[in-house]
Amino acid sequence: MTMTKEAIQYLMEQGIKPEDRLINFDNDERWLVIDSGGRSEELLPRVFTAKEHLVIKTLSGFVNYVKANLDRTDKPLIVHVKNESSVVLNGLLEVDGSRETLAVAKAIVPRFDFDYFLDMEDFNISLQSKFVPNNYRDILLKVVGNVSEDNVKSTGDDGVSQAVTINQGVATKASVKVPNPVTLAPFRTFLEVKQPESQFIFRMKDGPRGAIFEADGGAWRNQAIVNIREYLKEQLSEEIEAGRITIIA
Repeated sequence: MTMTKEAIQYLMEQGIKPEDRLINFDNDERWLVIDSGGRSEELLPRVFTAKEHLVIKTLSGFVNYVKANLDRTDKPLIVHVKNESSVVLNGLLEVDGSRETLAVAKAIVPRFDFDYFLDMEDFNISLQSKFVPNNYRDILLKVVGNVSEDNVKSTGDDGVSQAVTINQGVATKASVKVPNPVTLAPFRTFLEVKQPESQFIFRMKDGPRGAIFEADGGAWRNQAIVNIREYLKEQLSEEIEAGRITIIA
């Protein structure tokens, strides 16, 4: 049995001397080299992988890359939804135990400081620009958009909900009870999928300042992963049916 080109090249690169012995086994599919000192090492074929993977900022761009079928056209690939903001395109395990990464999609997510009290202006802007519109967001906007420093002292608090006096007009005021918890949908994952709603605790203090605190134990992340998986399954249905792609989430 003659040696494979890969085995010969390996021996040359490693500087193994002619007196060292080479053994093949497993139906000649595997090679074992034993040096003069009795030490053995299996010769593995070289694995050529991408030196740098693509970084894509949208799910639609990621899907377009997968559909283009530009790289590793003869091998099936794995789409791994790692978390709510990261999706990875991987190859199968190589003989040396490595796994190639071809592309990574990373969501551009606006930053919001949960668990920190913000002044009413910053809080108002953040609610309008970083949250999906819904009824609870509208209630909070009504409160933070009208409360002022001289009436925050009239805030009522039963430990769960807070009641605050807000300006209703030029000379009138009204007491509004803010429900708790509130259900909101911040932008926290890829824009191509539905933003998961979750519960938050809304609190106010003198200043006036307001803050929202996550109250679902991070369950929204699981829903975001499901939403991404369903989007990819729909967009890559032909590739999945052809056996080119497997989605893991």
